[in-house]
Amino acid sequence: MRYDLLAQEALRGVIREALIRAAGPDGLPGAHHFYISFKTEAAGVDIDETLKEKYPEEMTIVLEHQFWDLNPQDDFFEVTLKFGGVPKYLKVPYSAVNRFHDPSVGFHLQFEPMMEAIAAETAGEAAEPAKLETKAKKKTKKKEPAESGATSAKASGDGAEVVSLDSFRKK
Repeated sequence: MRYDLLAQEALRGVIREALIRAAGPDGLPGAHHFYISFKTEAAGVDIDETLKEKYPEEMTIVLEHQFWDLNPQDDFFEVTLKFGGVPKYLKVPYSAVNRFHDPSVGFHLQFEPMMEAIAAETAGEAAEPAKLETKAKKKTKKKEPAESGATSAKASGDGAEVVSLDSFRKK
């Protein structure tokens, strides 16, 4: 279970909800404005060729006063912005977004690129669950003897001990 990816997907939902509100009849309230950075080569990104040439890897757009046709959907958003006075259509999947910032309130999200995380998972790098390392605390209380049928065993020379949970249960 990749909780890191689940959390990122949930936080991308924050971006979607912010854009839905910005696209509403009242637009962006007060001084709110968004800086959105995204990977231009990500699957599903649709931008003008001149923009792709100028920003071959990553692009940051600003949604503040002059944006048109903002259309947030479940998996992507569309918007028209002017570049050099010329309107350009952009379609950006939320999975391509790697940074979202609303400087008016100091809100900032940064994401691991989804395509790299998914590629790592399919390559087997994330197939093994993360190992939690903890240091055992020594109990000062005398251990109760294990009940019949329960076992305890000494581990190999590192001082760790495997004990039955029965020895910790209240009687």
